Amino acid sequence: MALNFESVEARGLVKVFGGPRALAGVDLLLKAGQVTSVEGPNGSGKSTLLALLSLTMRPSRGSIYFGEHDARKRPALRASVGVLAHSAMVYPDLTGRENLELTARLYGLDPAEARVKALPERFELGAWLERPCRTYSRGQLQRVALARAVLHQPTLLLLDEPSTGLDSSAVDRLVEAIDAERKRGAIVLLVTHDSALSERLADRRLVLERGRLQEAS
Repeated sequence: MALNFESVEARGLVKVFGGPRALAGVDLLLKAGQVTSVEGPNGSGKSTLLALLSLTMRPSRGSIYFGEHDARKRPALRASVGVLAHSAMVYPDLTGRENLELTARLYGLDPAEARVKALPERFELGAWLERPCRTYSRGQLQRVALARAVLHQPTLLLLDEPSTGLDSSAVDRLVEAIDAERKRGAIVLLVTHDSALSERLADRRLVLERGRLQEAS
């Protein structure tokens, strides 16, 4: 049974690795149909925040709610999350198409479903989609990874530095794809160093520094 939610809320998130605190009490509310960006220097805790919200890491203290659902008690919520990591994390010896078909099956989708079949056209995945991913450029890898992140129509979409290494036309395609997810009603969190990307996309801009979150000035 699908678990429905229209918001994601972090309450007092603290994450400690040994001595240092990566997050020092983060409160955050994300809403459906909105893009929230989080900017900040390296080491500020951005990737840790994404890992916690993707439910692949547990906080040292604090809680995360997907709507009314306590994430600690609902592991099935992971199926409602899509993640575009800083690294593409595809299987290099599989083709792009095989990577997408494998992901579809993992989510219980038939690779022949219309939404999966539409991905190559939507993300302009050319003939190179039939080549092993180890032969791809950074931009090609990013397009496959983004297609994979949204193919199951996640309620929560998490994006970690999605514009890194992309040329201007590729960034334009990225913006179009993220905007389409917002219009679909997804909850989108964008972690980036790219302030221009935040300005183009974000309904709300935040800054994370030394493990603490605040509104961008």
